[in-house]
Amino acid sequence: MKEVDDQMLSIHTKNSGYFVEWIPNNVQTALCSVPPKGLKMSATFVGNSTSVQELFQRVATQFTAMFRRKAFLHWYTGEGMDEMEFTEAESNMNDLMSEYQQYQEASISDGEEQPYAEEAAYEAEE
Repeated sequence: MKEVDDQMLSIHTKNSGYFVEWIPNNVQTALCSVPPKGLKMSATFVGNSTSVQELFQRVATQFTAMFRRKAFLHWYTGEGMDEMEFTEAESNMNDLMSEYQQYQEASISDGEEQPYAEEAAYEAEE
C-alpha cells in the first residue's frame, strides 16, 4: 500500500494546480490484495476533474468554426433538425464550460464554513 500512496502523493504534488483547495482529501485509494482470476494484478482509476473543460473547449471551438460555415448542416436539416437546435446546443456547451470554470477557480475564503472539515479531521486521525 505504501507504493500506491507514494505514487498518488507524487501525482498530487506534480499536478497541484489541478486540485482545488476546497475539496480536502481529494485523492482516495483502495487496495485489494486479491487480483481478478487469471491476472497477477489490476488497477482501476475513477476520477472527477474540472480539466474535462479543456476537451469541451476544443470541441466548442471546432463546432463554432464549422457551424459558422454551415458545414454539413444540410445533412442534419434534411433529416428534420432545425438550425436553432445547434445554437441551443452551443449555448448549453458554453454554460457547461462556464460552470466547470467556476468550480475550478473556486476557493475557500477565510472565515467561511468548510462543509467537509469534520470529514477531513476524522480521516486525518485514522
